[in-house]
Amino acid sequence: MASSWVLSWCVYRLHGIRLIGPPHEEIWYFAYGANMHDSAFRDWRGMRPREWRAGRVRGYRLRFNLMAPRGKATYANMSADPAEEVWGVLYRITRRDLVRLEATEGVPWGGYRPYWLDVEDIGGTVLRAATLMARGHDDDRAPSLRYLTLLREGARAHGLPERYIRFLEQVEHAR
Repeated sequence: MASSWVLSWCVYRLHGIRLIGPPHEEIWYFAYGANMHDSAFRDWRGMRPREWRAGRVRGYRLRFNLMAPRGKATYANMSADPAEEVWGVLYRITRRDLVRLEATEGVPWGGYRPYWLDVEDIGGTVLRAATLMARGHDDDRAPSLRYLTLLREGARAHGLPERYIRFLEQVEHAR
């Protein structure tokens, strides 16, 4: 779908999502789940960011309340919480890359929806960035050790604060 910008625009429109800007325009994408890990973002999803930075979104909390359609897998999500913040990785990609990335995440058909948020990079600069969130379940569930390892290793590799890495280390995994 991402190979044709016009087709992508139409399909997104049918699902109530607006594509704005030209496909070659560079934007920031905020990853807070498995996409923080290079094996997921670069290898599996085929993304080639021009730049990356550690960043955080204030006023949101990391949740594990997205269940896979089949099986017991649980994925990361964010939900509004004025007292919290979520750390992740800001990637500079094109709008066309974003549509390709979103397609691998089930947008516009699945649970994730694109959102634009203000994200503060590790140096304090506020950037407007796209991210994905979903209407998750009320209760969180334990993610798999494999999934948590992607988050923990991605956080370390991209220089997220030590306190946030400790927080990720304290998340219990499914047994």
